[in-house]
Amino acid sequence: MSSILTNNSAMVALQTLRGINSNLETVQSEISTGKKVATAKDNAAIWAISTVMATDVDSFNQITDSLNKGSSTVGVARAASEQVTSLLQDMKNLIVSAQEDLNADDRAKIQTDIDAKRTAISNIVNAAQFNGQNLLQGDESISILASLDRGSDGSVSATSITVARQDLQTSAAVDAADKASTAAGYVSTADSITPSDVDKGSTEGGYLTLGGVTSNATATGGDATYTFKAGAISTGDKFTINVGGADFSYTALADDTINDVVTALGAAVTTADGSSAITNLDSVTVNVAADPLANDATLVFSADAGQALTVTEASTASTNSVSNLADTESADVSIAGGTLTAGDTFTVSAGGSDYTYTAVDGDTNNDVAAGLKSLLDDASITNLVVTVSDAADPTSDAATLTLAADGGAVEVNLTALASQDAAVAAGGLGAIADLSVGTTEDATAALNTIEDLLDTAINAATAFGSAQTQIEGQGEFVQTLIDSMTAGIGAMVDADIEAASAKLQALQVQQQLGVQALSIANSNPQTLLSLFR
Repeated sequence: MSSILTNNSAMVALQTLRGINSNLETVQSEISTGKKVATAKDNAAIWAISTVMATDVDSFNQITDSLNKGSSTVGVARAASEQVTSLLQDMKNLIVSAQEDLNADDRAKIQTDIDAKRTAISNIVNAAQFNGQNLLQGDESISILASLDRGSDGSVSATSITVARQDLQTSAAVDAADKASTAAGYVSTADSITPSDVDKGSTEGGYLTLGGVTSNATATGGDATYTFKAGAISTGDKFTINVGGADFSYTALADDTINDVVTALGAAVTTADGSSAITNLDSVTVNVAADPLANDATLVFSADAGQALTVTEASTASTNSVSNLADTESADVSIAGGTLTAGDTFTVSAGGSDYTYTAVDGDTNNDVAAGLKSLLDDASITNLVVTVSDAADPTSDAATLTLAADGGAVEVNLTALASQDAAVAAGGLGAIADLSVGTTEDATAALNTIEDLLDTAINAATAFGSAQTQIEGQGEFVQTLIDSMTAGIGAMVDADIEAASAKLQALQVQQQLGVQALSIANSNPQTLLSLFR
């Protein structure tokens, strides 16, 4: 049946042509982009997988750069270590030649060569850096990004290769020392507090007890023993004993121990020839402690046979010399501005204890003041209030730590204020500074020293060589992994150009036939007009 309202043939032809055009568009996209899956609508699952893999490939390319940089950094350190080893071997040869019986002039010439090679080693160590990293200075490790590990749950974690620094510096050790008044971080105060004496507690170093007699008793032909408790004592601590009705006192000096105290008090009761003016005192025995921080010291007084010697416990005393802030009083502690070094220490004393802050890299005097305040606040010292006034410019201005008494007196020892420059450890080749062949004995000692230095340098070169091999091996693996992943991504998303070309030609023919079919279908209604002529 024919109809002038519905052209079924045209609809079929049009539907077929749409399908052909859609397929033709897909093939043309494959040919123009080179991909059969170019967007998520082409194949959502394959597109998601390939995109994740592509981002991993990009990441691994960055890891390759990291490994290349790490290999270069370690390579510089290895080459420098090998050169240092060679120079140390040359130094050893010179030292060996100095083992002979040489005159002073020959030894001086050899020493000159040794000194020159020592300078060359120092120059190599200082210059052995790549991109700001010098693996021959210090002892911290560096981490080199080596891989990204993707778990089955989709989580990603980074894996690194750790390379330890090998210290080959030739610098000698520097002990911590009090900061100069002109140095950054110097701690001082313009305030002063009148010291007062406070009896020592029974657990403190230097606490004094009397054994052998009771208070105000006498020893007849016997002994009376004063015991000074082991432990640290402080400058200004005072110790008083009473023998034969007379008081004898000693005030501790800086670095004194209880051994210094008993020795001084023992000497105080005797004359220059060792005798004593004290009636009935036969002898004084000083027993110093083997370790004054751990063992007690004693002072023994012996009476003449059959005679009475008065030794009084009530008059014995050991006191801490302390400074106290009266209620509402305050003291300002100044911390000088300038550039601080990591490891610098800063100490204040309050409430009978010392509080020390150690600077970290990048700290300023404002950080020091804040750190000391935090330590004192955490100690919750009764009646002590601590405030800080920051330096406007920490590189030049002082920061101020204010210690104030509020609600009662508080012990604050301003004489215990201290700031010290950080100690510096000797470099791994620090012993090289002492190498000398000036005498036969010096040359013998130098031979043993140079062997140790050679071992240090050889071990460093070996460690760097192993690390560089590991890094380069990882780099080769990562490149292989990149190639494999790239090939896998291509297999999933790349178009088969040969097949696409053949399919394109077929679809173009189908398109032409579809157009003709649609044209024929559209002409069918025209034939109906002939029925009405």
